[in-house]
Amino acid sequence: SQRRKAHRRALSQKSQITNNDYPVTGQAGPSRPGTMASAFSRSFGTLGGRGVPSGIVCGGVAATAAAGAASAGPRTVAMRQIRAASTATVAARAQPQPRVCEPGKTRVAFIGCGVMGRQMCGHLMKAGFSDMNVYTRTAHKADALAAAGARVVGSPREAARDRDVVISIVGYPRDVESVLGGPDGALGALTPGSIMIDMTTSTPALAMELAVRARERGVFSLDAPVSGGDVGARNAALSIMVGGDKEAAEAVQPLFTAMGKNIRFMGGPGLGQRTKAFNQILIAGSMISMCEALLYAEKAGLDLQEAIDAVSQGAAGSWSIINYGPRIIKRDFAPGFFVEHFIKDMEIALDEARQMHISLPGLALVHQLYMALKAQGHERLGTQSLQLALEHINGINRK
Repeated sequence: SQRRKAHRRALSQKSQITNNDYPVTGQAGPSRPGTMASAFSRSFGTLGGRGVPSGIVCGGVAATAAAGAASAGPRTVAMRQIRAASTATVAARAQPQPRVCEPGKTRVAFIGCGVMGRQMCGHLMKAGFSDMNVYTRTAHKADALAAAGARVVGSPREAARDRDVVISIVGYPRDVESVLGGPDGALGALTPGSIMIDMTTSTPALAMELAVRARERGVFSLDAPVSGGDVGARNAALSIMVGGDKEAAEAVQPLFTAMGKNIRFMGGPGLGQRTKAFNQILIAGSMISMCEALLYAEKAGLDLQEAIDAVSQGAAGSWSIINYGPRIIKRDFAPGFFVEHFIKDMEIALDEARQMHISLPGLALVHQLYMALKAQGHERLGTQSLQLALEHINGINRK
């Protein structure tokens, strides 16, 4: 009886040692360095470090391992995990590297020649990226670029053919989808290792979708919206908020520095767009406060320019009051940034807030005021024309 009990204890200890040496992912208890489970984790860590979306590559590996877990022993499951992880790691290593940009060598395509786009493209060409294809829906907007040596082509796909980098800055998310991911979009012509940069203010969800679709083709996708308006574009002083693959962002740094002064890498796909939503929430607040303050100052009998100069260097100073205040005084409502595009930006931020279950009443109010401005027929004026809506509310009529 004593020998039988000792034998049973020995068998139990042996089983415990076997299970601890080869733990299965998902089982309780930590894995130790040197075990197969920790090797599996290290392989997945390598994938994440190379910028491969873990939910796409690693999720499939984990699901495959889990499917066989019920019918296989611990050793068998662990070995399957090792083989699957090794296969995924080799696949990740086979992914092409982003092409590093160099003036005089890198072939660029630029899509969108609006108020900001044509200025940005011009700065790239002056910086040495003169091998430039350009696509714009309104051909005459590219006349100055064509005169400087750019090739104006008939479609986004044609623009992207044989290019190392494609940059787009268009109006709406639907335009982004069309010029990049549509049937005649740029993505279909890009080759492995090339980089696609969307600088439109668009939705984080679309940025993430394009990143996945690009990765399937061996192409890198960055969402890199900008802030600074026509002044920043004209002076090559834009703020650029970058989301996507970090190696790709570093590879195109010479392009960014030709267009902007404040370039920030914010993280993975979609985070550039989320940073831009943060920016636009701040802008919305500054626009309404600027217009209300100018309305008050005028009624109070202040010299408006003197009032701006008095406060612009203090705590109340802002980019908006310094750049837009003088335009409002001169009744200059020409667009540096269209009202209709700002409405789109605010709606993106409000939609994000709804998905996050947070309330942004200030942003919602400014959005409604701009909607009123649009209803008055001013959607193609600059965002500083919010002053017109406030004047209308207060019964002030002037030319």
